[in-house]
Amino acid sequence: MGDFHQAGVITTLHRLGKPNLEQLEKELEETLLYRPIALVLPCLYSELEGEALPRIVEELAQVRYLREIVVGLGRAGEEEFLRAKAFFAPLPQAPLLLWNDGPRIQALYRLLEERGISAGPDGKGRSAWMTFGYVLARGQSDVIALHDCDILTYNRELLARLCYPVANPRLAFEFAKGYYSRVTDRLHGRAVRLLVVPLIRALQRILDQQPFLTYLDSFRYPLAGEFAMIADLARVNRIPSDWGLEVGVLAQVYRNCAVGRVCQVDLADTYEHKHQDLSATDPTKGLTRMAVDITKSILRTLAEEGTVLSDGLLKTLPITYIRTARDMLSRYQNDAYINRLVYDQHQEGQAVEAFAKAIQLAIEGFLADPLGVPLIPNWNRVLAAIPDFLTRLREAVDQDNKL
Repeated sequence: MGDFHQAGVITTLHRLGKPNLEQLEKELEETLLYRPIALVLPCLYSELEGEALPRIVEELAQVRYLREIVVGLGRAGEEEFLRAKAFFAPLPQAPLLLWNDGPRIQALYRLLEERGISAGPDGKGRSAWMTFGYVLARGQSDVIALHDCDILTYNRELLARLCYPVANPRLAFEFAKGYYSRVTDRLHGRAVRLLVVPLIRALQRILDQQPFLTYLDSFRYPLAGEFAMIADLARVNRIPSDWGLEVGVLAQVYRNCAVGRVCQVDLADTYEHKHQDLSATDPTKGLTRMAVDITKSILRTLAEEGTVLSDGLLKTLPITYIRTARDMLSRYQNDAYINRLVYDQHQEGQAVEAFAKAIQLAIEGFLADPLGVPLIPNWNRVLAAIPDFLTRLREAVDQDNKL
């Protein structure tokens, strides 16, 4: 039986019936003239040498409904930049590369700092933000889609399903978040299963009805790196530069978009990418660092919404989280058993304990500095300070791509 259940406050678009890729792509090609789509690919040079990105390029070569592809390339010198250009050159969409480490883009980052506007440290958040700016500067696309470049099971149906809810005007969505099942011979997605979901539900138990938490709990995979949105959202959204990126994007969408215009869409039967180490003893690495950043992002968003995060609440949260997470462990164990999946109860328990410590670290960080690292400003703020910045950005990227 197909899962058509609608829960929470946002619309869920399921995978029902037979695959319909040809029809989806045909309709997306028809919308190209009046709702063109840009695909943004933030990636590191090292991913060009991995297993996933060559497959992604092979699949994208068969896509005909994209107006443009923009690659946000990170951690690459000039020689690596030229190799990356050659790597993406066979694509029929003639991708453009935004060379984050190049002298022209670095000069623009320095200009922002001089004008009191921080684009944050090097990372996926900054790369995605600057790449959105370049798409806005070109002014050729009304829809922007983004997905990660480490998806080992990638096929072009994922992209079609991601773009369709926003690009097709009959659906009238302004933001679509991807979700998928993270299962092989075992359950994956520890950061979602064992951190984000029990953390949100622990906060709900303490705070009762809080609209932002209800919204966040409606997403099946809030840490998915895949989303599509109208270009105007890219202009007005602020985003985090740390590992709280995905949750931070959802928070900005919550502020800037009506909930009825937000959906989540099932992208794939299977989804596999690289797995982060837990790094339970080092809070600066792996899933533990991610857990700290995510928890801080949620706490700061709640504070921005006017929720009073009292000392008593924050002391109660780690304890309530552990209770909630342990209750969920038995659910996952039973689900694994009936599906004949590998389930390591000890490792799952260790992850919960590590995340509980990360939550405590996040609380301490939040209390020490409630404002924390500022979000990257939206593009309207940048243009108010530097009116010709998008023109400079377009010229810098265009010059780099002539190398």
